Amino acid sequence: MEPVATHAHVPDTGFDGGDLDCGNGLLLLIRKHIDPLPRGGLLEILSTEISVDEDLPAWCRLTGNELVSWTKVQRQRSFLICKGSLAERIREPGVPPSVPASLGAQPSLHRVPLGAPSIPALAVMGIGSWPRPRWMLEAMHAHVEGRLSEAAFQETADDAVRLSIAAQERAGVDVVTDGEQRRDSYASFVASRLDNCQLIPLVDLLPLVDHPEEFEAELRALDIPAGEVRHPAVFGRLARSRPLVAHEVDFARRVTAKPVKVALPGPYLLARTMWMECISDQAYASREEIAQDIVRILREEITELMGGGAALVQLDEPVLSEVVFSGAKSRRSFMCGALSESLGPTHELGFARELLNAVLDGFPRERTALHVCRGNWTPDESVALAGSYAPLLETLSQVRVGAYLLEMCTPRAGEIEILSALPQDARIGIGVVNQKDPATEASETVLERIEQAIDLFGRERLLLHPDCGFATFADNPICCTGAAEDKLGAIARAVERLRL
Repeated sequence: MEPVATHAHVPDTGFDGGDLDCGNGLLLLIRKHIDPLPRGGLLEILSTEISVDEDLPAWCRLTGNELVSWTKVQRQRSFLICKGSLAERIREPGVPPSVPASLGAQPSLHRVPLGAPSIPALAVMGIGSWPRPRWMLEAMHAHVEGRLSEAAFQETADDAVRLSIAAQERAGVDVVTDGEQRRDSYASFVASRLDNCQLIPLVDLLPLVDHPEEFEAELRALDIPAGEVRHPAVFGRLARSRPLVAHEVDFARRVTAKPVKVALPGPYLLARTMWMECISDQAYASREEIAQDIVRILREEITELMGGGAALVQLDEPVLSEVVFSGAKSRRSFMCGALSESLGPTHELGFARELLNAVLDGFPRERTALHVCRGNWTPDESVALAGSYAPLLETLSQVRVGAYLLEMCTPRAGEIEILSALPQDARIGIGVVNQKDPATEASETVLERIEQAIDLFGRERLLLHPDCGFATFADNPICCTGAAEDKLGAIARAVERLRL
């Protein structure tokens, strides 16, 4: 591409790279500034380094971003890069370019998002995770240990995502996920995407908790492989210089025509997970303070997800169950990966509600969902929490979300009728197959459960899914790929009979 006299488009943001070359820090600055932009956002890079003339176009081709134009006046160069392609650039008339949240502004809610397909009544979907192939697990470990490059890891994950989505489509789902193939778990993966956060083997953290022998015994009782599970550790102020999951949605939307749902760990779960007095108090004075940064980061992410065409953004908050069902007012638990202490149900539920509403404020309700279950780290039903939704109903009803995706098939979840108290303007997702049960439910059984839910909530409000994901923790899947596909297929076949 030859240089032009002036750029034909106005950048949304930019920075001066000086004489840095691509191998000496410039690419890190590009990532810092381009990642917070939505697809179609424009980044201007100033540079006086001659090697950038060739290296930057090559980087754009490698990463799937578009070099729109560049100018050259003596040594000074200006490169205009579009995140994704310029064809994806959609802006509301009269709205000036927004400043990325990572540079100090609040996430802009005025940018027109890419069109997201609507989700039909009785839509069938997975909750999120899908069993990873053995070669994907090997690549994940090699990447974490520094033996596999980022590019090679993402290429491997792309293949795993293709297989996951193909299996869901064969099963007959209406909404797909990418199977969380790039994640070590449904929540702790954020440590590998955030600044000043790191994944640490759980066994390394045992000496830092109160009464480590008792905690280790609890892990054994809960059937949790401490040697295989990694946990986030915060060593400084949290920042988002690259997406948490927006890249997952970008790729998934390229390989399927179906609506794409994406799950994010909720703010309460992350606050419980990331706040460890002995580590994170070096950067934060309290759990409430770290929660403020978590809310900001999640809002930045959801802004990008909405702009990137995600049909449904799901916040996972399974640790709410630990608050009301653990049987203790103040304890430390591994429940769903949360190591910090609970201060009692009244305080914790109020804190969770405030955090969730702070994250959701201003986003389209119809594109948001909240998932709650009672733990999904083992197929052993006897070690998971049990109890009806009664103690959670008031809190759930006060969360301004568009859909509730709830564990309901297992007897541990109580009676479905109690969910009638949830807001009438929200959709209700019901678990109608149990991923922990190795047997695939008969379509007739699934049909009966769906018909009961229709009687309670009506067809238009109802969404259908398994109780939880099929592989919450990558190294400890709940079931195999074949069983996961069969269970989704059982739901889809039952729904097909209802749609005839």
